[in-house]
Amino acid sequence: MFLTASPEEIKQGKLTDIYFVRTMQVLKAKKIERRVKAEFIAKRFPEDYGWGVLAGIEEAAQLLKDLKVRVRAMKEGTVFRAFEPVMEIEGRYTDFGLFETSLLGLLCQASGVATKAARCKKAAGERRVISFGARRIHPIIAPMIERNAFIGGCDGVSVVKNAEIIGEEPSGTMPHALILMVGDTVEATKAFDEVIHPNIKRVSLIDTFNDEKIEAIRVAEALGKKLFGIRLDTPSSRRGDFQKIIEEIRWELSLRGFGHVKIYISGGLDERRILALNPVVDAYGVGTSITNARVIDFAMDIVEIDGKPLAKRGKMSGSKSVFRCSKCLQDKMIPFQQRRGPFPTLSKKCSCGGQFKELLTPFIRNGKILSDFPKPQAIRKYVLKQLPHFDL
Repeated sequence: MFLTASPEEIKQGKLTDIYFVRTMQVLKAKKIERRVKAEFIAKRFPEDYGWGVLAGIEEAAQLLKDLKVRVRAMKEGTVFRAFEPVMEIEGRYTDFGLFETSLLGLLCQASGVATKAARCKKAAGERRVISFGARRIHPIIAPMIERNAFIGGCDGVSVVKNAEIIGEEPSGTMPHALILMVGDTVEATKAFDEVIHPNIKRVSLIDTFNDEKIEAIRVAEALGKKLFGIRLDTPSSRRGDFQKIIEEIRWELSLRGFGHVKIYISGGLDERRILALNPVVDAYGVGTSITNARVIDFAMDIVEIDGKPLAKRGKMSGSKSVFRCSKCLQDKMIPFQQRRGPFPTLSKKCSCGGQFKELLTPFIRNGKILSDFPKPQAIRKYVLKQLPHFDL
């Protein structure tokens, strides 16, 4: 038996903090029924990022659609800034308050993973970034993690089931275990070439036994044009000046006519390390920094009760609209005043000439999800289109 909760237990409200259970008991005993609006915002980001990528909306919808609520939300994959509500729930508090813990969990972790993946991909530019970190997390949640790594910008994922869920082919090279079992890097690479389907790129792991430069030359001479790339997963205790090692490998391969061979790097990577290695690396396998990314610290706060703005100290009361310029992606947040039109205090045009568009749109009403969910590939494309407007 694995130590996990079932979807049914989540929908039953069993995955909640006890003080929400007690709150419901008090409200029901005192017959207090009030219609509220509650919004989800992040006041800050890990390491002062400045922005985050919204993820987890699709899973949150599976919980919210069974509740008597109305929901406005940003599209999954929207790059958002601090203090901007990414989702708002309207309904009787007793109909949805019990699920605050689960809703936050769904949004916080997924958005943290997607944000870190986006940062790594932005740092890598046109170079491929593959999610390699499933071994660092509980296997039950691995599909959720790698799906959000993919929509955040990763070019592929390594686990078979996870790739199946997002409709992609799994990505990977070869492990040290294969080379250890065969007993030699070149022989293991040749065995891989003989057995594995020719559509799979031949990428040899070259740091198991000997000097990386020598092993790179050996496998290149053995496979010739069939060798697509080499991968270094050298442990930090043996790396020394890692960039110089890679420069030396590139020099020696090019000198011998193997300039076509790509250099893949994995192990201990994040966006800062990627930026430093870009001049000498063609692709990255990123594990722990994405799969164990720090969560986006969302909070759910009541901002309106029975139609009147009301919030706790330190929180701006009232329902809100977030408008984004379609051209420069600058945002404006104003009070939500539906009866007075969509632009009560905001020009429809940005100073750059672009049009403002509301980011929070109707999402769930009367138990129905109002639009189809886009495929992961479409969400990823949406994220990548936004990234040039946001700095690392």
